[in-house]
Amino acid sequence: MRHRWDLTYAEARDLQRELASKLDTTTPLSRFDLIASADVSFNRFDTEIAAAVVVVRAETFEVVERVGLMFPMTFPYIPGLLSFREAPALIEAFSRLKTPYDVILMDGQGIAHPRRIGIASHLGLLLDRPCVGCAKTRLTGTHDEPGPKRGDRVPLLDGEEVIGTVLRTKDRVKPLYVSPGHRCDLESAVDLVLATSGKYRLPTPSRMVHDYVNEVRRRAKGLRPP
Repeated sequence: MRHRWDLTYAEARDLQRELASKLDTTTPLSRFDLIASADVSFNRFDTEIAAAVVVVRAETFEVVERVGLMFPMTFPYIPGLLSFREAPALIEAFSRLKTPYDVILMDGQGIAHPRRIGIASHLGLLLDRPCVGCAKTRLTGTHDEPGPKRGDRVPLLDGEEVIGTVLRTKDRVKPLYVSPGHRCDLESAVDLVLATSGKYRLPTPSRMVHDYVNEVRRRAKGLRPP
């Protein structure tokens, strides 16, 4: 599906509510052999955004394909509406992929969003592909502290509604906020994150695309690597 991007803030929020009603967050992932991890990179005053997708084999983390590009930013930074700033660039990056993939692993929220449609949900719905949100920080909801060991988890709640899982992916490090985006249930989302994270806090595909998208942005600006 597609929609207009030239919206007012009020129109964007109304559209989020409409799109959220179309999400599928109950279907388990049937497989995730090929994972497309996606991320963006930009500085505060940039007029362009770097977007990247890296497709890896889940078993070995071998890179099958990667796409990176620069894309104009037309929507300002508005908390809760970040997908309107980031999704157009990501959609363009995905349109250039030649490799079929099983699931998208997105650095951001799925339904763990005030209107239940973070970037992972929005992107998954627009591409009509299974998508998982794996965020480093909480956007909304409340939770207890998970246990200290890898795999320990607690529900992320909005009132009595479970909107995600607060998941410890490494012993005694800050947890991650995992939520289904689209065409994926919460249990499958947690399974994917645990299966792709090892000695580091972030899943390996997320770390790979994070490094690559920053490389794309630095190269476009003629900057030296840190």
